[in-house]
Amino acid sequence: MTADHQQQQHHQHHASNENDTVLIVGAGIAGMMLALLLQKAGIPYDIYERAAEVKALGSALFFSATTAPIFKQVGIYEELYALGKNTSSIQIASEQGIEYKMNFKDQQELFGSEGYIISRPMLYDVLRRQIPKERFHLGRKVVSISQQDDVDKNCNPGKGGVTIEFQDGSTVRGGILVGADGAYSVVRQSLYSQLKEKNVLPASDDVPLPFNVVCLVGQTKPLDPEMYPYLKLEDCQFIRTLGDNKPYTEHGSFKNSEWGPEAVETMCDKVRSFPIISGSERPWTLGDLIDNTPKELISKVMLEEKVFETWHYGRAVLIGDACHKLNPAGGSGANCAIHDAVALANRIYALPENRTRADIDQAFKAYRDERMPWVEAAFNTSTMMKSMVQKGLKATLIRFLSRNMPDWVTRRITIKMQYYQPQAAFLPLIENQGTVKPAFQEGLHDTLPIVEARRKSKHAAKHTSDADAGTTTSIASTT
Repeated sequence: MTADHQQQQHHQHHASNENDTVLIVGAGIAGMMLALLLQKAGIPYDIYERAAEVKALGSALFFSATTAPIFKQVGIYEELYALGKNTSSIQIASEQGIEYKMNFKDQQELFGSEGYIISRPMLYDVLRRQIPKERFHLGRKVVSISQQDDVDKNCNPGKGGVTIEFQDGSTVRGGILVGADGAYSVVRQSLYSQLKEKNVLPASDDVPLPFNVVCLVGQTKPLDPEMYPYLKLEDCQFIRTLGDNKPYTEHGSFKNSEWGPEAVETMCDKVRSFPIISGSERPWTLGDLIDNTPKELISKVMLEEKVFETWHYGRAVLIGDACHKLNPAGGSGANCAIHDAVALANRIYALPENRTRADIDQAFKAYRDERMPWVEAAFNTSTMMKSMVQKGLKATLIRFLSRNMPDWVTRRITIKMQYYQPQAAFLPLIENQGTVKPAFQEGLHDTLPIVEARRKSKHAAKHTSDADAGTTTSIASTT
């Protein structure tokens, strides 16, 4: 028996039936991280992904100290850190070269870990290997969702649950549904449709998802460090270049970039001449990177921005981009998805064995209340960082302030952005190794007593079982 299996047996506290199963729709970062946590907790779950084959598309990802404790708890931190590359600054540039840096140093001292950039495929591969194959279901497009009440029409106890139907006509039933299916979440659309029929959907949620940026993203073939010298540097060179009298801006990361599945030739042609800063005297351009990229791996992506007000209804709940979509300028999207998974996993673990819809609704409300202030702060930071590379007076002022910001102010901003470091209550806690005390975590505080109570209950039950076995042996010997 493996140590991981023993840990799952230790934490298993729900009966194994369909009404205890957590159905996760969407196999992105949020869904995969939640699955990994439920796996560690011994809570039954299944993941359903509409794509026949999962491709981890998008940009390279930045992980701050906020995710270090949970990655250490689930045993993947060292591997992720080794696959990534440290980054402690954001460089602001014009087409002529680097103008200044925003340094976020002292992260090791403050938090006990450093920020790093890693490619999305590498992260996804690590997460995917943690999930048993039988829990992962591809090619399952959800077409409808229904929830069953805890009581029937005669007020007799019913078999409350949630059922999802797939495009092929098949259905599955569980006790909780998690919508981790991205910005255009089918789960969210279904919930909002039900809430709108009841006239309880907030007006702010009853509007199309807004976007104001179109981005060209992707991953080149391996580049020659002699031709792109910044590849040789120890730190990842994250550079934001503001175009001279151009309607677009280039965001670069000389470690890993990611490309979507479709070629958009028109957009590629528009940006080919945009200069990139690589540490070389040769004037490289985006066209050089495009030429070093397979055409089928170039994608035009819309960047939506919105924090939804409604995150749950009944037995269904949303996490990640399904309930908040942040501009990538702040580097907070993936971090927030991980944080959501931790907060929700704690609340699910704390549910009573014979849980009702009211129990679930209360848990989901606590999850949303815990996460919302942190998500709104991340949204505001992302909006500010996006403004830094825009045109106009506001953007100019933001760049001026960031360029002349005293070190002590930068330090305070760094602490404010990274001292939220959530952990799972049902896993061994990671001791704080920095000088900054982590922010108070409501879900951890509420769940730890439940974890301890269940541990004591299991210990007492085992002691009683051992005592009974000893009595039986004694009687048998006497006979």
